[in-house]
Amino acid sequence: MITPSKLEGNVLLVDDEEQFLEVLTARLKIRGLTVDSVMAGEDALARIDEESFDAIVLDLAMPGLGGIETLRRLKEKQPDLQIIMLTGQATVKSSIEAMKLGAEDFLEKPLDLNVLLEKIREAKNKRMLLIEKSHQAEVGNILKSKNW
Repeated sequence: MITPSKLEGNVLLVDDEEQFLEVLTARLKIRGLTVDSVMAGEDALARIDEESFDAIVLDLAMPGLGGIETLRRLKEKQPDLQIIMLTGQATVKSSIEAMKLGAEDFLEKPLDLNVLLEKIREAKNKRMLLIEKSHQAEVGNILKSKNW
């Protein structure tokens, strides 16, 4: 039996379909990811204040605070978040709007797990680069302020 390749990272899943969340969470955990899941945009906004995520997988169509508005608010709170949008009914307009708001990618359901895993890997790598650049800038500012 072939064992799936391990991908370490912390992922937040946001989708109003409970069964979909349960299945995707289990499949991602088997592959080595730490996964948290919430069923509403409001809950996602609260979770990012409590924990750091390498990637957020966000459903477009949700009752209450929809995916686009959740994306907008997440990015307002933390512009460097790596967000992958999911949808069962993609439109060109919604895809363009999500990308303009800073979504990393837009995937359609039913989901190809290998594609999602690759997008999560890319998001994690991009996030790590952003953190590294931020830390380098902080060190540079400290050095300038000390006149060393």
